Amino acid sequence: MKKIFFITITILLFTSCSNGLFNMSDGVDGADIDITINPTTLHYQELNTVGGYMYLTAREPSRGLIVYRFSMDEFRAYDRKPPYNPDECGETTRLIVDFPFVVDECHDFKYNIIDGSIVEGEGRILYYYNTSFDGTTLRIWN
Repeated sequence: MKKIFFITITILLFTSCSNGLFNMSDGVDGADIDITINPTTLHYQELNTVGGYMYLTAREPSRGLIVYRFSMDEFRAYDRKPPYNPDECGETTRLIVDFPFVVDECHDFKYNIIDGSIVEGEGRILYYYNTSFDGTTLRIWN
């Protein structure tokens, strides 16, 4: 019953937040991201199922990526650089996943992994990157 409640609330939140929230962020300034992977392979097995996530490395100034499988044919990709005072706890501070949240442990902020919106804390939504999936290849770019 709790699972059904959580799924219902998540769907309601996602559909009610379709006001361009995703369009407010375009990744970390100066980060040139263009990554292509095949999430159906064993190397990316965490991404084989809906709800799976994985950390990927990326060039600076990015601090890496969180890739989340939203549905069978949709992915979300967020930068691991905190969007609020990212260097306050050091230049290597990274966001982590505590499903269903992305957590900034430095500031004790929580973000929704589905759309990057703030659940606890202040500031702006997570830095995100564009994704496209053709059934085999996932491309992440800005």
